[in-house]
Amino acid sequence: MEARWLALAVLTAARTSMGFQFQSLPSVAPPLIADLGITYAEVGFLIGLYFLPGVVLALPGGLLGRRFGDKRVVVAGLALMVAGGVVAGFADSYPALATGRVMSGVGAVLLNVLMAKMITDWFAGREIVLAMAVFVNSFPIGIGLALLTLGGMAESLGWGAALHVTAIFAGAALLLVALAYHLHPNDGRAAATALPSGGRISRWEAALACLAGAIWGVFNGSLAVTFAFVPILLIEAEYTVGSAGSLVATMTWLSVASVQAGGLIAQRFGRRTLLLLSGTIAWGIGLLILPLAPPVPVLLLIGLMMGLPVGVVMSLPSEVLRPESRATGMGLFYTALYVGHFGLPPIAGWLLDLSGSPAMSLAFGGVLVLAIIPMFAAFRTFQKRPGQV
Repeated sequence: MEARWLALAVLTAARTSMGFQFQSLPSVAPPLIADLGITYAEVGFLIGLYFLPGVVLALPGGLLGRRFGDKRVVVAGLALMVAGGVVAGFADSYPALATGRVMSGVGAVLLNVLMAKMITDWFAGREIVLAMAVFVNSFPIGIGLALLTLGGMAESLGWGAALHVTAIFAGAALLLVALAYHLHPNDGRAAATALPSGGRISRWEAALACLAGAIWGVFNGSLAVTFAFVPILLIEAEYTVGSAGSLVATMTWLSVASVQAGGLIAQRFGRRTLLLLSGTIAWGIGLLILPLAPPVPVLLLIGLMMGLPVGVVMSLPSEVLRPESRATGMGLFYTALYVGHFGLPPIAGWLLDLSGSPAMSLAFGGVLVLAIIPMFAAFRTFQKRPGQV
């Protein structure tokens, strides 16, 4: 196996632990709410809290990779995810649970920023959309695994045990990266001395990296809203907890397949704009009509379409960042991502508390998804005007 494909396989498998841990809170929400007496808005805050550290740490995370080496910082991030999962599992209050969630989130920030940069190093200029589609699939795969396992585990063993399993998963990922990942020549410290300009980034690169990150932030914030509030809608429609989880898990696995399909289509035929438009329109309108339509066909359609734009969006930074500005640029990309990803789920939870219906939360998510289209158009417009941003 070529080195770049082995690197992709290792990083993709390890990053699955992040999706698994992120989804753990929504998966154990019913017993958690019953035990701690918290509101849906507070659950939404905990969901978004996983990515809150990225608002301030994404850019420093990229710089840490340049200072200490990408692989070392990723391993440290996985160690923090292990520690956060342990703390959250033992929590007996909302502040203690939030503390564990923040610890895990700090580790996830380091993982996210540097792994994306590492994949870009291996694949920039060749097969980048396909590689990013494969890599990004790790997050929904982890979410799907959590949906299939953690809800039932929380009901039988308690939500603390379910959260401890996320620490075990992160520990396995740590060992995988430490033992199986081989460094790229552009890894952290070597790149800092070998590349010109010391990682300096132009204003044009910075602006487009932030805009691409904002697109990805809205995408992922909408994803979090979808996975958190669709099960609540289904349970209100008299689905059991198990059947609601299974249906959302099916949608998740379909989205995994659609991410891969989008990467293959973009690699072979191009059509990146068409992939983004078709995926966002189907997903956004699907969320808007879901409370009024039979849920099964709508959710299956959403699953089949929502992943098509993923590789396209994740490849945007590689189109504008030079190798020497890549670590800084990916830090900016993820800073913008985390602003959106943290801020959107609490708003959706607040809308549910205000209206008493998850339909309002899902309508909010649908509008957000459709907003990706003008943001992408703005990116393409400014991309054609170097030096004018």
